[in-house]
Amino acid sequence: MRSSRSLLFLALASACAHAPAQTVTPSPSEGSGRGALQPFVDSLIDVPDFRSAHWGILIVDPARGETLYARNADKLFMPASNMKLVTAAVSLAQLGGDFRWTTTVFARGAVRDGALIGDVLIRGNGDPSLSTHMQRGDALVPLRALADSLRARGIARIRGRVVAAPSLFVDAPLGYGWAWDDLDEPYSAGVDALYFNEGFSEVVVRGGARAGDAVAARTRPAASFPSLIVRAYTVPGVHAGSSSADSARAKSTITVSQDSSHAGVLVAGTIAAGDSVTVAITHRDQTAAYLAALREALASGGIAVDGTASDTSARADSLFSVRSPTLRETLPFFEKPSQNQIGELLLKTLALQITGVGRADSGVKVVGRQLAAWGAAPDGFVIRDGSGLSRHDYLSPRTIVRVLDAITHFQDFRALYDALPIAGVDGTIASRMKGTPAQGNLHAKTGTIDKARSLSGYVSTADGRLLLFSALCNNFMVPARRVDAVTDALSARLASMRLAP
Repeated sequence: MRSSRSLLFLALASACAHAPAQTVTPSPSEGSGRGALQPFVDSLIDVPDFRSAHWGILIVDPARGETLYARNADKLFMPASNMKLVTAAVSLAQLGGDFRWTTTVFARGAVRDGALIGDVLIRGNGDPSLSTHMQRGDALVPLRALADSLRARGIARIRGRVVAAPSLFVDAPLGYGWAWDDLDEPYSAGVDALYFNEGFSEVVVRGGARAGDAVAARTRPAASFPSLIVRAYTVPGVHAGSSSADSARAKSTITVSQDSSHAGVLVAGTIAAGDSVTVAITHRDQTAAYLAALREALASGGIAVDGTASDTSARADSLFSVRSPTLRETLPFFEKPSQNQIGELLLKTLALQITGVGRADSGVKVVGRQLAAWGAAPDGFVIRDGSGLSRHDYLSPRTIVRVLDAITHFQDFRALYDALPIAGVDGTIASRMKGTPAQGNLHAKTGTIDKARSLSGYVSTADGRLLLFSALCNNFMVPARRVDAVTDALSARLASMRLAP
């Protein structure tokens, strides 16, 4: 049930959307108040730099149910990663901050003399926590713990294989409309119910000691995945007094890409003697990456895996389950660095938990129903993925502000608020708004894809009022930092305002 405060906000916001725009000339006494805000914002965006740009801005004081500024508040914009605000808020509302993902281990066969005569099966449901970032630098920590649990149950050898149970995510691993030419980039990795290290590996390439020496390459965090095909060459290094031609020869031209034969990842090009480069590449098969890392963890824990075929018709018995960190603990790793794959895992998790079907389009319906329940207009959003990477996502500033307002009424609001990047402190705005009243104050989500830039969230005024704001810009032809300069100036202005009578 909506509070009377929320109903008042929604009514006034709707009324303001249809009111004619007014130009307010600030008096000296209004320099930091609401009366000066409209001309200030207009002066930032009504400039030749943004002649082609499309701006949507909505700023609301929810305690008063007052719209402080609105421009194109009901128009649709590509939100980029502002979609993560919606995904996180709906996930908290539907799942709760204490939600955990569960991975279950099954044995297919009997245990005799420390050996499982059969297979180990792993069934996941989208646990995002097996990553270098979430495991303090070692993504294999949870898998080693899983190996310890097997040994504790008397299994020191697996005579069969380590395999995945049928995935609970039954659709494509990639988001709707993702760009095909981004698919080798870590931010475009697909997802599956078994998911390892945010969907990518790093390939570390080292040149030999001298020109002509062999080039070495290895992968991390798992040393065994993906397999590498090295066709790179060491060239002379750069020495004092080298000519520009020598320097050009020594420049690294290493490329890391999926081999056309699908036999592995191809490392090609040249690298200077004694030099090293690190290149990230996505896992085309997320389940294979997970299982390779698990086998590595089993080996390090002293559990041998024979890999021989076994009776696949035998009954699989549950041995144990392991649980992820909570959704509350996971959100900072999603929002602060703007991590796309957690958004996709959340969308499919919503689908699986609420509808019983692990499909992104089912998750989209869950999100849409929640937005409608929060009062978002049916023509105020188009949801295609959970991260905002798709260029088919659209949100209006009013829809975003409704989400920002609605989640404040939930017990888990603080989980979202604390997970958002903080101006001048951390996340994607760690270097922005430093030395302004917004530093350490504004909690907001950024968004960036080509020709789309956004910033939406919460900021407290100088007299302690929490404001909700959404600023979206599409179709600009200036550098993105020029758009950021506007939203940073606006944020600093809101943080310095005094709204009390």
